[in-house]
Amino acid sequence: MDQNNTPPEIFTGSFTQQEPIPEEGIDAAVAVMRTGRLHRYNVKGEEAGEVALLEQEFAVAMGVKYCLAVASGGYAMTTALRALGVKPGDRVLSNAFTLAPVPGAIAAVGAVPVFVGVTEALTIDLDDLEAKADQASVLLLSHMRGHICDMNRLMAICARHDVRVIEDCAHTMGARWRGRLSGTDGVIGCYSTQTYKHMNSGEGGFLITDDDQVMARAVMLSGSYMLYPRHLAAPPPDVFEAVKYDTPNISGRMDHLRAAILRPQLRLLDQKCKAWTERYRVVEDGLRHCPGLHLIPRPAEEEFVGSSFQFLLLDWAAPRVREVVSRCAARGVELKWFGAPEPAGFTSRYDSWRYAPSAPMPASDRILAGILDMRLPLTFSLEDCALLARIIRAEVSAVHQAA
Repeated sequence: MDQNNTPPEIFTGSFTQQEPIPEEGIDAAVAVMRTGRLHRYNVKGEEAGEVALLEQEFAVAMGVKYCLAVASGGYAMTTALRALGVKPGDRVLSNAFTLAPVPGAIAAVGAVPVFVGVTEALTIDLDDLEAKADQASVLLLSHMRGHICDMNRLMAICARHDVRVIEDCAHTMGARWRGRLSGTDGVIGCYSTQTYKHMNSGEGGFLITDDDQVMARAVMLSGSYMLYPRHLAAPPPDVFEAVKYDTPNISGRMDHLRAAILRPQLRLLDQKCKAWTERYRVVEDGLRHCPGLHLIPRPAEEEFVGSSFQFLLLDWAAPRVREVVSRCAARGVELKWFGAPEPAGFTSRYDSWRYAPSAPMPASDRILAGILDMRLPLTFSLEDCALLARIIRAEVSAVHQAA
């Protein structure tokens, strides 16, 4: 209790409880199940099918020519690497601060990551990228936890060094840099529809591009056999002639059931993105000027989606960070610490991935040691978010003052 004998506030919400699937999606999924035709190429007569329609609608929403719906965001990234011709032993540039599916996608094709550092803005270190850009011909760029770097400068660096860019937009579906949708600057954009992302099908993902040959290879890789004419958001059949005999089938298709529940969610995407960012701003405002706590700057050029919240306890000793995490947990607030020496839950760091060789990165280690992360599901109200900020502020302040 505090000095006035008032019990401390406790948060009782769930950080893993998402919104329900829209009724329209539930009805569409039930209709698919009643037909028994779940496989994307199992359609009746001239019907397009839920997957092909979803691909067409997502391509329109992203303002691109082509879209492929697949089994997961990780599969989308692996397919993107293969579609660009990345082979075993090739080096691929990527973020040191990301989640394990990103280096996992590189490892899945037998390639070797070249890790690029992270800034205090939690974006890829563009000076470090410039220094390492001559080591690879592909950058798998992770917009980690929804933070977008200066994409104009990044694309200029990559153009100078003939580096092709794949964007991992698992956390930036619907976000923009200078008005351009995330995923449309690089050759390929990859997205996830895993439960905790901006659209929810349990697992799933998308790959988008304007490149005819890249999309033809991706469709073949996904397991189209010779059924590619059934795609609505893909190149014409003649483009496949150059790749169909030389591209392996590595099946990872999305099914009609998942597509059925995603189509109505896509129509709600802009509305949901605004709602997430509104919640983010409430937490951000509640933590301003908290002693010892560094907020992450959000540049004016970035239209972000605040589906999670990060802050830095920069240069704090590890026991003090652990104490903040523990004290917040005791009051119902789940914070994930990316600086922990051992992976926990979804958190890990570049030196945790022993299948991916790495050199020490002291500047990035300093930042990773202070990153705390919190989900903001749309099941939280604005009042919930204000309470989260009050609890975090109180516990950070208490530990900071006791140091």
